[in-house]
Amino acid sequence: MLWPNAVKAVMKTGPDREVVSVHPYRSACPSSVWRSLITDAREELTFAGYTNYFLWLEHPNLATVLRKKARAGVTVRFLLGEPDSETTRRRETVEQTALTVSTRIRITLEHLERLGNTENIEARYSRHEGHISLSVFRFDDQMLVTPHLSNLVGHDSPMLHLRRLQDDGMFDRFASHVEALWKEGAPIRS
Repeated sequence: MLWPNAVKAVMKTGPDREVVSVHPYRSACPSSVWRSLITDAREELTFAGYTNYFLWLEHPNLATVLRKKARAGVTVRFLLGEPDSETTRRRETVEQTALTVSTRIRITLEHLERLGNTENIEARYSRHEGHISLSVFRFDDQMLVTPHLSNLVGHDSPMLHLRRLQDDGMFDRFASHVEALWKEGAPIRS
């Protein structure tokens, strides 16, 4: 055998080689991973979570970092659910949490409003119902993906850390999904 089982067990050779790591909970991913992915991005930051609320809590200086990134030419995009949509109301019924989905979206909208009309920062409402069940956060050729489980909030759902290594791999498929949502989305106006 060219590749003994011991080597195959530690070396990724197939489509899974784009998987950097997995976390059983989004909240189990160290904040240092998020920080380095945001800091190291040179071209694109896309935050396609339904509320993106947790970002502002876990990264207190996020607005400052995003402004600097945008001024350096990085494209920064936020894709959010609409706070008053039927999809949002249904999700609130499922989650039954005191901090509702619509409130979490509105908190993100407040933070985005404070960014003002910074060039290279754009936000849209997703018009696709499927957006609520999947969050994708892109940092150039890396991304964090959270498939939302049943009635759990995002931080209780698993998360994948992916790195683009091939055409039409997992990274590209999630990236295409986000691009389709972005194209369908409606610009958020101040």
